[in-house]
Parts: sequence; C-alpha cells; structure tokens
Amino acid sequence: MSITRGNRTIESWLTDMDGVLVAEGQVLPGARELLSHWQRTGTKYLVLTNNSTYTPRDLSARLSANGIEVPETAIWTSAMATASFLESQKPDGSAFVVGEVGLTTALHDAGFVMTDVDPDFVVVGETRNYSFEAITKAIRLIVGGARFISTNPDPTGPTADGVVPATGAINALITAATGRKPYVVGKPNPMMFRSALNQIGAHSESTVMIGDRMDTDIVAGMEAGLHTILVLSGISTHDAVERFPFRPDEIISGVHELVEMYVDGE
Repeated sequence: MSITRGNRTIESWLTDMDGVLVAEGQVLPGARELLSHWQRTGTKYLVLTNNSTYTPRDLSARLSANGIEVPETAIWTSAMATASFLESQKPDGSAFVVGEVGLTTALHDAGFVMTDVDPDFVVVGETRNYSFEAITKAIRLIVGGARFISTNPDPTGPTADGVVPATGAINALITAATGRKPYVVGKPNPMMFRSALNQIGAHSESTVMIGDRMDTDIVAGMEAGLHTILVLSGISTHDAVERFPFRPDEIISGVHELVEMYVDGE
C-alpha cells in the first residue's frame, strides 16, 4: 500500500523504536495501530535501534511483553548493520568483540570467527559488562593492526537509576589510548539506513524515516535521501529543533497522528 507525503509516493517505512513506539517500557499512542496497519497491508517496514545488546528475537519478545507485536524479521539493529558492513569488507573475517550476544550473534551469522588472536577487526558495541581486561585486549589488538569498528556513537544510555556510560564512552577511552578513531556503523551514519533499505528491498525515494532525535534519526535519514518525520514523543522538542542547521520534512507530536491521517480512513 502506498500513500503520498509531500511530492513523494511512499511505499516503505523505517522507524526508530525508543521514543517513537515505546518510552520507558510503555507503548506510545498509535504505535500498535500503525504497526498493525503495516502488517495487515503488507507494507514494507523495519524497526531500527542503535542498541546492539539484544538479538532481534530478544527485542521482539521484550516488545511483546510490553504489549506491542513486532516480528523479529522486522527489526534491524546496529549490530546487524555492523555485521552486514563487515561482511562486505572482508567475507569470512575474524573479530575481537567487546559487546553482548546481539553483536556476537550477528557477526556469527555473517560468517565471522570470534578470536583474540590477530583478528581483522576489533568491534565495540553496547554492554553492561565492560571489563578492564577486555578493553586492554582491544587496545593492544588495535595498536597491533586490527581495524577499529563500533556499532554506535552514543556516549550514555538511560536506565531507571539514571544515565550509564555507553558505547561512545568506551570508544573514546580506546581512542585516547590508541590514537585511532573507530568507524561507527550505526546512526547517525546513513549506512545503517542503506543496509536497512537493502534488507527489505526498498528505495530511498519511496521510504520514510520516523525518529525522535535530530542528531541521529533525522540527519542520517536526510543524508540517506529519505523523507524524514520527527516525532516529539521522545527526546526532541520544538525548541531543540531550532538549534540544528537542518530540518525534518515533517514534525508531528507522535505516531498517533499518522494513524489519524491515513489508518483510520481505510
């Protein structure tokens, strides 16, 4: 099913997860109805997340527990985008990983071997179990010639108790020790969106990106050539938008407005 937004005919959708579909474990208004509409009409879509901790199956189960149904085949993580990128760079390569099962599973599925002996890449992703030993090993391997890759640049992540250091903070630590900056695959790198488009066989000219962050979702969507919609149900506010030199194609209060625009009128 296609609709028209601006001067484009839209056939496919990419959407961020946190701040768009869910927030603090609660389903946001319109999210169930929008996803149900896409599934019912056979519309191509993917739910994107920079979090590399979980596999798509894990995320699907977590979303289901919160009352929102997203099949694992409709989830695209920064870990999956990173694995796709590395497979294109060096098929059947090897990597030393600082991260969780979401990242190691994606790399295994891409044909990579996990090793701490002369790996092609050091890959840093999200984890709550960073260890001094693992970071030291990563630093030594990078100094020894391994290429430094990261799933995402986010310096902190939210928890119920407050912010915690995240992937970007560990990237910075390793950069300070090695003098090497990582190639970051996840948002705001538009490569994550291009890999998502390839995954569902979509074209940028006929795809929308829905996100709640100007500095990741919107800028990457814009650079990937997508129609961008900023929702104000997450981190961004109207005042925050004014601080950026670029603009989304649309600003709406939440995805419930999309439901009101074209789902309710089926």
